[in-house]
Amino acid sequence: MFTGIVEELGEVTAVEQLEEASRFRLRGPLVTEDAKHGDSIAVNGVCLTVVETADGEFTADVMQETLNRSSLGALTAGSRVNLERPMALGGRLGGHLVQGHVDGTGEIISRTPSEHWEIVKVALPKNLSRYVVEKGSITVDGVSLTVVEAAADWFTISLIPTTLALTTLGIKQSGDPVNLEVDVLAKYVERLLAAGVDPLHADPAGEAR
Repeated sequence: MFTGIVEELGEVTAVEQLEEASRFRLRGPLVTEDAKHGDSIAVNGVCLTVVETADGEFTADVMQETLNRSSLGALTAGSRVNLERPMALGGRLGGHLVQGHVDGTGEIISRTPSEHWEIVKVALPKNLSRYVVEKGSITVDGVSLTVVEAAADWFTISLIPTTLALTTLGIKQSGDPVNLEVDVLAKYVERLLAAGVDPLHADPAGEAR
């Protein structure tokens, strides 16, 4: 589980194409300082498993399903990426609950800079539209953000200077793809209501009362 608060702006150092998979090598001295085989690290919001670490770098195997559902397949050596280690139990929840399970990809439509922040408009897949609400939370390339406006096929976010400086959102351009993860709580509520269960009045077996 992650919070969407990016710890480090890392870099892809190598990509090896495998049969129905890819092996990525990424540089991230901070996130690898206590990482070991089997640990998880979020890369642009995608939860990946560490295969090995050495000299401030780690490798991760990315299966075809992940490549199909995210923008990781477009990464090449030299690409910058947002990196985050899993949330530690007992720590502060700085963003919102993020699983690192990408729901789909969007595309940056436009950027509107101002003196103290920048408004970014992102295209939204229609199957995710119902989960995105004004002032709600969304994860964009692994960054926990608050939705400013929400429409049927787009939403806007406001980026402060810190986010622009410390994440890849500061260098993304119009037309660039981004990974999107919506609030998992909204998906659970939708599933319960579709099953006819009132989540506020259910017994431990999940039966509506």
